[in-house]
Amino acid sequence: MSSTFPQRPASTLAALPTPCLLLDRDILTANLTRMAGQVAARGVRFRPHLKTAKCAEIARLAAPLPGGAITVSTLREAEYFAHHGWSDIFYAVGLGPGKLARAAALLRDGAQLVTMVDHPAAAMAVSDYATREKVRFHTVIEIDCGDRRGGVLPDSEELLAIAKLLGPNFAGVATHGGHSYDQPGERGRNAVAKVEAKAVRTASLRLQRAGFPHAIVSLGSSPTAVADADLTGVTEIRAGVYMFWDLYQAGIGVSRIEDIALTVLAEVIGRPASRPNEFLIDAGAFALSKDVSTSSLPEKKNAGYGWLCDLDGLYMPGLKVDRVWQEHGRVVSSKPLPDDRFQIGSRVRVLPNHACPTAAAHDRYFVLSNGDVVAEWPRVNGW
Repeated sequence: MSSTFPQRPASTLAALPTPCLLLDRDILTANLTRMAGQVAARGVRFRPHLKTAKCAEIARLAAPLPGGAITVSTLREAEYFAHHGWSDIFYAVGLGPGKLARAAALLRDGAQLVTMVDHPAAAMAVSDYATREKVRFHTVIEIDCGDRRGGVLPDSEELLAIAKLLGPNFAGVATHGGHSYDQPGERGRNAVAKVEAKAVRTASLRLQRAGFPHAIVSLGSSPTAVADADLTGVTEIRAGVYMFWDLYQAGIGVSRIEDIALTVLAEVIGRPASRPNEFLIDAGAFALSKDVSTSSLPEKKNAGYGWLCDLDGLYMPGLKVDRVWQEHGRVVSSKPLPDDRFQIGSRVRVLPNHACPTAAAHDRYFVLSNGDVVAEWPRVNGW
């Protein structure tokens, strides 16, 4: 392992500092295996997104070397994974002019870095930099398939204009069906997946017919990666949160609670006698994040800032973190708590609403297998 942290011997959770991030390796491995098999069955290349994991040890499981292709969301991730041996890297965020030098440095060092733009000005910046600095980019055009975050419409005039401006730096098209997260049902996710695939297929065909050949037709999100859609013309699927899953994905039916590999270990630090249905833990906004995405779901699926599970990772119905301060989390129970439970110094685990921002607050994973801590894996945070 390449961890910069000392490897601890197998131990119980009582020995860990709190709050900290726990990763169940057995659940992680099952999630990775399941998704890889589902994508392979669809006959499309898989490019796992490491934006949530941000960890070389996890990447080795999700996209083994040699030859593993990955997706990242920051140039710092791209640099980190390139240093650890990955070369086929898709930086799936619009490339601004201020990042061209860092992207070019990766290309010169041998990375097959794919970058993305969605505006003529950005394309012109790529082209001008490439000509001036004698470097060739591999840049795709982002397509808006309905998420309305970034991208051009597949039938827009901008599409062809951007490809022309990119010239020899043009490499293909990509999209992200992020609005699949708004679909709490298989039928809705399938509908988004079909629109997602049609959008990149339409854009790709227009470009091919206009004389802009390309090799990359990329799409993906964890919900659409396993949805039912015609992938004719699509070359690769990207997905990321599937590695860990979370309460929001379980809430919309893409995964199950028992598939969630990530939890935050916390200690009980307060038990007010005047409020027998509450206790305080030492995990607040900085350890759990302020994501309350499940509040948009039916009330029975609203997890507040996270549902609780015991030290064995078993979900405890009726307990959730309903309020956070920076370093405090308030847990409420739907019924009075027994006096002998959740005493000061006892420990609980909190399931995250959204794995990405929860993990982002932590610098490492304490890795579990069969309930024991077997390793520490570092994360690469920041930009």
